[in-house]
Amino acid sequence: MNKFQYKVQGVDYDVEIEELEGNVAKVLVNGIRFEVELKQPINPAHAIRKKTELHQPTPAAPQQAAQPAPIVNQAPNPGTGTGSQVKSPLPGTITSINVKVGDVVKDGDTVVVLEAMKMQNNIETEFSGTVTSILVNQGDSVLEGAVLLTIA
Repeated sequence: MNKFQYKVQGVDYDVEIEELEGNVAKVLVNGIRFEVELKQPINPAHAIRKKTELHQPTPAAPQQAAQPAPIVNQAPNPGTGTGSQVKSPLPGTITSINVKVGDVVKDGDTVVVLEAMKMQNNIETEFSGTVTSILVNQGDSVLEGAVLLTIA
């Protein structure tokens, strides 16, 4: 894994490249995971090889990589389920998912708990209906506006 430190508009960022496959890099930025699409692939001779994961992840041997492209927080992909989208109001880590696909929920029900800045935040639905898809897992890091689940 390669580690870099950046300063962007006066804000310090610790960036760790975990995996690079083609022009998609999996990186940690200040402890939050992102998938970053590079405008042009990094030279394969300098690329980080994809980690093989069986039951436990094994650390990859550090390799020299070229300077990554600047990280741009892109809008999250829309959900695959049908219906109204429940989105994350702020960036954080999913600590629990209180529903499953097929559950009937009412307006105001807590569907997900999100940890942000060491605080637990209940994410409540603004819709009544049936959960059609859940797009996150416990432990996932999400950006503000990321689709968490859909309700029809």
